[in-house]
Amino acid sequence: MSARDLTVFADVDLWIFDLDNTLYPRHEGLWAQVHERMQRFIMENVGLDREAAAAMQSDYFQKYGLTMRGLMLHHGVEPDAFNDYVHDVDLSEIAPNPALGEAIAALPGRRIIHSNATLGHVGKVLARLGIAHAFDEAYDIVTSRYTPKPAESSYRRVLEETGGEPSRAAMFEDIAHNLKVPHALGMRCVHVPTDCDWASLGAGEDHIHFVAEDLTAFVRDVAEMRSAA
Repeated sequence: MSARDLTVFADVDLWIFDLDNTLYPRHEGLWAQVHERMQRFIMENVGLDREAAAAMQSDYFQKYGLTMRGLMLHHGVEPDAFNDYVHDVDLSEIAPNPALGEAIAALPGRRIIHSNATLGHVGKVLARLGIAHAFDEAYDIVTSRYTPKPAESSYRRVLEETGGEPSRAAMFEDIAHNLKVPHALGMRCVHVPTDCDWASLGAGEDHIHFVAEDLTAFVRDVAEMRSAA
């Protein structure tokens, strides 16, 4: 990516980062833990066997953006109980990445997290990465009133909380279709690809402005462009 290409970030003063699979590489072992705990929660609280619970988990995720949202709507599940249970996982696969923290901290303006997870999970992941200091604030599924990305209301609530202007914001996200609304709102959209096929659906479409195969290097290049301007 050339310095000229990166000048589209010249007036950005709000840097919005997704958390899971964006700030660290996707780890199959970690997500196997999450999926197993989701299915066990469904089995115990909805009364299904393992196969039916797995089907419900997938179906609700595809329909609502979060399995939790479907469980809330159709089964009256209390979201905090679900989140506390599901996110009680071993994060040891996530390697500390101080270089990423340094790169993000060098971006001028406000640097925030926008996650469909909870603040508790966000805090654990950032602590594991060793980059919590790089962010000014984090906004979670509670901020979004339990309506997750890619719903437009989720992004608008974060913008309201920050007072940010979408035309001066950049969004970094691993799920390609989660960038469609930010693009429509006027943000610069950066896709951080993973090895997950469904997360890459739509990756070649016009709502993706940049692809950051190496997030640390990409953010460092943007920060250096800004400091040289």
